[in-house]
Amino acid sequence: MIDQKTNEGITDSLGTRNTKETKVWFITGASRGFGRIWAEAALKRGDKVAATARKLESIAALNEQFGDNVLTLALDVTNAVQAKEAVAQAHAHFGRLDIVLNNAGYSLVGTIEEASAEEVKAMYDTNIFGAISVIQAALPLLREQGYGHILGTSSNLGHVTLPVIGYYASSKWAFEAIHESLALEVKDFGINVTIIEPGAYATEFGSQESLKFAAGMEVYEDFKNKFFQQLQNMERGNPEATPTALFAAVDSEKPPLRLSLGSQNLAWVTDEYNKRLMEWEAWEDVAIAAQG
Repeated sequence: MIDQKTNEGITDSLGTRNTKETKVWFITGASRGFGRIWAEAALKRGDKVAATARKLESIAALNEQFGDNVLTLALDVTNAVQAKEAVAQAHAHFGRLDIVLNNAGYSLVGTIEEASAEEVKAMYDTNIFGAISVIQAALPLLREQGYGHILGTSSNLGHVTLPVIGYYASSKWAFEAIHESLALEVKDFGINVTIIEPGAYATEFGSQESLKFAAGMEVYEDFKNKFFQQLQNMERGNPEATPTALFAAVDSEKPPLRLSLGSQNLAWVTDEYNKRLMEWEAWEDVAIAAQG
């Protein structure tokens, strides 16, 4: 058990705290990729972390390295009961939760025609309903505290989309909407919300554990081969460079609703939104006439 959080500390012009205040994190999907990198980075700076993963052995090494500062828990986020128990156990163990980070997720690879309804639902169970279960488990505890910060790992694909991973992008569009609504609903309780939007990074997200493939159809074979070639040529960021940005957000008195990670995101999103605006404006007369 650690002392209750204080709000002391001088802030700079960005609102970033200059205090070395220890924070308590709850992180899902901590076995690999961003989840593992961020969990280890938080622990190395002296924070406390409840790290969760579907297989407890995948995060067991954290206990050996960080001792009492880490609590490792088995959690399949698709199990709402287990999610509630894990959040409650972490809160009871550390005495509070400052940051709840939903990071668990995977991508379904396949065209809109190829992927089955069952495959899409399974992905949504993890990417969307899993995150919701953790949020709903944490909110009563954060409200009682009177503070907290909910983070969710989305993607730059929460604003734009690509072929072949359209269902994955759709889950991130839903993820963005849910968290944006959440931010408005919990603001008065002293709870902040930040959506993390990484671009392309050289993480383990491309591994077999992070990707599931729909059965292919021959008619799309050439199209997908060209798409995969384009992905291979895409510039990827160094995931080890991301913790500094994450800490800037969680240490801020006024954290952003959206935190973009990577150098190429803004240009891509700006270009896509400009195209949308131009199309809406081109069809504005039709839209106005439809008002009646």
